[in-house]
Amino acid sequence: MDDIMKTVPLCKIFDIKYGVNLELSNIEQNKNGIPFVSRTGNNNGVSANVSLIEGVEPNPGNTISVAGGGSVMSSFLQKKPYYSGRDLYYLKPKTKLTDNEMLYYCMCLRANKYRYSYGRQANKTLDTLLVPSWDNIPDWVNIAEVKNPIKNEVFELKTKQWQYFKLVKLFEITGSQTISIWELEEYGVGKYPYITTQATNNGVGGFYDFYTEEGGCLTVDSAVIGYCSYQKDNFSASDHVEKLIPKFRMNKYTALFLTTIVNLEQYRYNYGRKCSQTRMKEINIKLPANNGNPD
Repeated sequence: MDDIMKTVPLCKIFDIKYGVNLELSNIEQNKNGIPFVSRTGNNNGVSANVSLIEGVEPNPGNTISVAGGGSVMSSFLQKKPYYSGRDLYYLKPKTKLTDNEMLYYCMCLRANKYRYSYGRQANKTLDTLLVPSWDNIPDWVNIAEVKNPIKNEVFELKTKQWQYFKLVKLFEITGSQTISIWELEEYGVGKYPYITTQATNNGVGGFYDFYTEEGGCLTVDSAVIGYCSYQKDNFSASDHVEKLIPKFRMNKYTALFLTTIVNLEQYRYNYGRKCSQTRMKEINIKLPANNGNPD
């Protein structure tokens, strides 16, 4: 197990300020105006756009808005200056952070939502909340954006020479060790993904400082449609997450290609016919071949 991620109080990373305390009903709405951020968890926290108010300075841009009540701990990166309602805090970084790093801290803050409720708001405790230190942010956070995206061209795959292979011949198909979100929250936010049965975001439901499974495999949702994703790093998993452990040397490019192929099988499944381990062991997938072997 890797060393425990270093955490520090939130106030070591950000200056924590109480936002402009305004009532939206008393402000003129203006679709071309500045954002009004409230305690909602929707639409990046923005409830409306409003006109500037003479003598009232907006909260600064490039800060994180945090709901101290309402949809408590809803945290969003606000790039532009904005007004805010009651129980809304903003976090200004003490050192320069990239947008991705700011979004990472938003995720860390939202992961602490379970600590609060309508009867226990995030106010005086906010500055002591433990988060990863700025020099301990995972490398994946700052993956560079593609500068020159591929043009929208159509390429034809020549599949006539492909052959069918049993999935079970290529992978060991096995279950994962189920762990609940409540247990993971005791370990705190970290760098290890928590894989769930959701068919979006590579199946990731959060990042925590604990793992039960080794990376370098594929995961498949056995709850419903059999959504397949590649897990490069060590991870933990919710119920109904199956693992496809390769019986061959698999790199990330091969893995991503195979997830695409496995996901083509989703038409076979629905709520009445789930993608169980038994059914996965019966699947044949079509792959490039050379001398009767997958190429």
